[in-house]
Amino acid sequence: MPRTLTSSGVSGALGLTGATGSLASSPLGRRSLLLGGLAAVGTFTLTSCGLADAVGDDDRTISMIVTESAPFQDPTEIVKDILAEDGWELETTYVTDIIQPNQVVAQGEYDANFFQHIAYLRQFNQDNGTDVEPAFSVYYAPSGIFSLQHDSIEDLPDGAQIALAVDTANNGRGIKLLADAGVLEIDESKEVTELSQRDIIDNPKDFEFIEIDQQSAAQTLPDVDAGFAFARLVAEAGHDVAETALILEDDDDVRIPFTCVVAGAPGFQDTEKAAALQEAFQSEEVQQWFEDYLDGAIDFTDEFTLDTVEPIWEDFTA
Repeated sequence: MPRTLTSSGVSGALGLTGATGSLASSPLGRRSLLLGGLAAVGTFTLTSCGLADAVGDDDRTISMIVTESAPFQDPTEIVKDILAEDGWELETTYVTDIIQPNQVVAQGEYDANFFQHIAYLRQFNQDNGTDVEPAFSVYYAPSGIFSLQHDSIEDLPDGAQIALAVDTANNGRGIKLLADAGVLEIDESKEVTELSQRDIIDNPKDFEFIEIDQQSAAQTLPDVDAGFAFARLVAEAGHDVAETALILEDDDDVRIPFTCVVAGAPGFQDTEKAAALQEAFQSEEVQQWFEDYLDGAIDFTDEFTLDTVEPIWEDFTA
């Protein structure tokens, strides 16, 4: 059975802030993973030194930390069954925190994590001095600008409140979408992964930007004129994506940075554990789950593999 760790206040909290900061300085960066009150599961226990494996050096056991969200958790449970058929045991810890999964992998407490796209991973490494690397891809989650109050970008009034993701890796996605729609003028020399409010050259309708926890974006749509959100979170919140979308992301240059991956510490890519995980995560069973989930609102992708990911990552982080 999987264990679940939660980070107090991450789910549902608006996390409003007035300026874009690095991951390390954001409200999320100051939240810590709550480790108390957990019962030991299987042969694993959490100790003051990290994750202790009571069975010793069992190279058929893989430890993995995964975000507690359907597109991450459900495929991982499928993977667990696939691996078991080949004699592997996948030990999973599910969390709502988006800081700790990279920290514990970097510290060697877990073999791998599955919760992020590579733009977030690059920013996290820069902000925290870590060197976690992508191993292979699983899916790409399109995003957009959505509204429950207005029918088009042109309908947004002067001074409209627009929600943006607080984390640096996603902050620019909303800004770029608005610029592409012609309602903002931005510094076009900046990559989407580096854009922020500081790069807005002209805001003719005096939009007010409110930065929030990306996981709360769909829940806050009733409180703002419009907001950046992942299409799957909008669908999960019970809103019709087609009816509420003012703009949908449709740019090949955005797809690579925002492809979600399984990641590990340096050297993990070369292990038998990584190969076993890739085979299971990029299986037909997992692909079928993504095709069925929310009528295919998320794109399964096996574009990054253990054989191809290194040059992609090197080019992206150059």
